[in-house]
Amino acid sequence: MSNKIPENSLKIIEDIVRNCPDGLQAPEILRALTSPIPPRTLQYHLKHLVTRSRLMKSGEGRWTRYRLPDAVAEETIRNETNDSLIPLSAAGISVRDYVRRAPEARKPVGYDREFLDGYRPNASFYLTGEDRARLAAVGRPQIAAQPAGTFARKILNRLLIDLAWNSSRLEGNTYSLLDTKRLIELGEEAEGHAQLEAQMILNHKDAIEFLVDNADEIGFNRYTILNLHALLANNLLGDPAAAGRLRYIDVGIERSAFHPLEMPQRIEEHFDRILAAAAAIVDPFEQAFFVMVQLPYLQPFDDVNKRVSRLAANIPLIKGNLSPLSFDDVPRQTYTDAMLGVYELTRIDLLKDVFIWAYERSATRYAAVRQSLGEPDPFRLRYREPLRELIADLVRTRVSRKDTAARIAAWSQKEIIPGDRARFSQLAESELVTLHEGNFARYRIRPSEFAAWRQVWGAK
Repeated sequence: MSNKIPENSLKIIEDIVRNCPDGLQAPEILRALTSPIPPRTLQYHLKHLVTRSRLMKSGEGRWTRYRLPDAVAEETIRNETNDSLIPLSAAGISVRDYVRRAPEARKPVGYDREFLDGYRPNASFYLTGEDRARLAAVGRPQIAAQPAGTFARKILNRLLIDLAWNSSRLEGNTYSLLDTKRLIELGEEAEGHAQLEAQMILNHKDAIEFLVDNADEIGFNRYTILNLHALLANNLLGDPAAAGRLRYIDVGIERSAFHPLEMPQRIEEHFDRILAAAAAIVDPFEQAFFVMVQLPYLQPFDDVNKRVSRLAANIPLIKGNLSPLSFDDVPRQTYTDAMLGVYELTRIDLLKDVFIWAYERSATRYAAVRQSLGEPDPFRLRYREPLRELIADLVRTRVSRKDTAARIAAWSQKEIIPGDRARFSQLAESELVTLHEGNFARYRIRPSEFAAWRQVWGAK
C-alpha cells in the first residue's frame, strides 16, 4: 500500500503557513485546517515538507514554528543586520566565532565550580572601573536622593511594555511590540499566536510589578529570586510545583555542549553562594552583570533561568533609581551566542559587550523620559500605597460617580491623618477622573474589573 501524501494536503498546509510570515506552531496549523486530521498525521506531513525544504522549522519542542523558506531568509537577513548593531570587542568576536560552530564540533564541558569560587565581591570585577564609571555616567540621575524604586514607578507603564516585550522576544516569542502593548494594557491576546506566548508576556508584567512595587524589600535573597521565578514560570512548566523551586532534575541546553550541574544539594549550595556574592557587591552595575552571568550558568531552575537573570539584573537598578535595563534592540542571536560563551567557555567577553551596549541604549531612552517627567510629588509619593489601595477598591466595587466623594471621605477619615485628608481626597478624585485604559494597571486592576467599573462610572 502506498504511503504517498496527497499533494493537495501539502499545499493546504503551505497556504496556511504562507499567510503568517512569523510562522505557526503545529497546533495553530491544526486549528486552521478546514478538514481536521489527527495531530500525528499533521506531524508526518510537516516532517515531509521540512525534509523537502518546502517549509523551514525553527525552535524546539513546544516553541517549534514552521515558515516558508522565503520568510526564513528574510528573518536571517534581518537578524544579520541587527547582529551588526553591537560593536564587538576582539575577545567577543572570538567567543561568537567559537559558539557558532556546529555543536558536535565544540568540546563537551560541565559546570566549573572555579568560575564562581574565583570571584571575590568588590575585589574581583567582571566590569572594569572604566566600564562602571561609563555606565554610571549615563544611568545615574543628577537629582536628589529618593526612596528606592521612585523612578521605576514613574515610568512603570513604559517599562512594563519595553522589558516584557524584549525579554520575551529574546526567548523566541513572536508577539509584536504593539501586540504586547494591547495585551498588557487591555488584556487582548493577539490572533494567530499560541497562548503560551501571551502567558509569557503577562508573567513578565507580574514579575516587573513585583520588583517595582516591593523596591524596599527586594534584594539578592531567596525570597526575591524564588518568587521572581514563580511569577515568570507561572503556567509554563510541565510540573506546576516547580515554579519558585530549585530543580532536582537534570536539564540540558539546546544546541550546546554544556552540561549543567546535576546534584540537587550542590545546586542549592551554589545558588545560595551566588546570592551571597551578589548581595555583597557594592557597585550596582557589577551586581547586575554578575547575576546575568552566574544565575543562568548554574541553571538553578527547571526552566526560565535566563528570564530570571534578566529581570534580576534590574534589581539594583530599580533600588538605586537608575535607568532600568530593558534590552531594547538586542539581537536574539547575539544574546544567545553570548550565553553559550558563558556556558561552554566560562568567558564573559561577548555578554559584556551586549550588556554595556544594551544598558547605554536603555539609559539614553529613559533619560529622555526622565526629563519629561520632572520631580515627583512628595505628597503623592508618601501616600502611594493608600492611594493605590483606595482606587483599586473603588473600581472593584464599581462605585458610581455620585457615591465616590462620600466613599473617599469615609475612607480618608479612617486611614489618613487629619491634616492631609482634604488633599488626599482631592488627589484620589483626580486619579479616578483621569483613569483610562492605558494607566489602570498601576493599581493592579484587571481589565475585566476596569471595564465593569467604566460602565457604572460612565452611566448618567
